[in-house]
Amino acid sequence: VQFVESGGDLVHTGGSLRLSCVAPGFISTYPVIGWFRQGPGQEREGISCVRSLDGDTYYADSVKGRFTISIDNAKNTVYLQMNSLKPEDTGVYYCQAEERSGISAQSVCIMPEWYSKWGQGTQVTVSA
Repeated sequence: VQFVESGGDLVHTGGSLRLSCVAPGFISTYPVIGWFRQGPGQEREGISCVRSLDGDTYYADSVKGRFTISIDNAKNTVYLQMNSLKPEDTGVYYCQAEERSGISAQSVCIMPEWYSKWGQGTQVTVSA
């Protein structure tokens, strides 16, 4: 599924950003939605995913306590609030959705290789 991501910017260490991701259709049709990022020279990794049915949420250890994922069904949009940003948060951030039911949020986040279609992403750069 290809989403449209936005909100990336250049910020200083300790700053905040809110990323937005608009779904191609009703976002409520996707059982699990997540945010992934690809840092310079790194593989794409899942950083936060949420299952809408029961709120099952996963955060990578590197962002736990600093990032918050949320969904606005009325706007078909998923957000990623990022606080206390660090230089290691630099990268291109992408949305992805799992269309199968019965999959946990963690499973989606730890398996980016399940997905072959990605949007353009949004660039986040955190300066030291």
